[in-house]
Amino acid sequence: MMKASAEQGVQCMVATPHFYATRDRVDSFLKRRGAAREALDARMGPDLPEIVLGAEVAFFRGIGKAEQIEALKIEKTDSLLLEMPFRQWSEEDVDEVQKLIEERGFNIILAHIERYMAMRENGQLVRQLLEMPVSVQINAEGLLDWRMRGKLVRMVKNEQVHFLGSDCHNMGHRAPNLGAGREVIRKKLGQASLDRIDRLSEALLFRGDSPV
Repeated sequence: MMKASAEQGVQCMVATPHFYATRDRVDSFLKRRGAAREALDARMGPDLPEIVLGAEVAFFRGIGKAEQIEALKIEKTDSLLLEMPFRQWSEEDVDEVQKLIEERGFNIILAHIERYMAMRENGQLVRQLLEMPVSVQINAEGLLDWRMRGKLVRMVKNEQVHFLGSDCHNMGHRAPNLGAGREVIRKKLGQASLDRIDRLSEALLFRGDSPV
């Protein structure tokens, strides 16, 4: 996956393995992640992207007060990649996210917002969440899907998208596809829109700046 990403022009990758509080403990997760990083480092070559560690944290009730999730932020930043639940949300769920932002100083990055937008029962609460100072990430996969492409391109045009991800899991059904997603933006909106997203990504990863 790293070789394929490098061929698409990627110079830095954020590794965000899934963390589920219902299945795992933070300390054991970090231990496994560290071992995986060591195994990967042993095979790294000079032409492969730099790796920055993080996690894709699945929302759980009580996350607003969970102290140990501090350790799951993207390295050297206050940013947490948060995956909202794939069920009907409640006002309490949105309040938990607000606590992370206002009381604990997290920069929340909402993972693959396009997947929540397809859940009509959560429409009002998604809009409520987007009114908060959150960062928005979309996957290249959404831009390659004709059913979602138009809506996501409009969001990029309106500067409602801060990060573009590949969501690569393997070289099969979720292979690296960032290059193809970037090409959609370039064709539809021009290079300037891509440059804006790149600047935000670089500011987050290398200076720890919040894009919102």
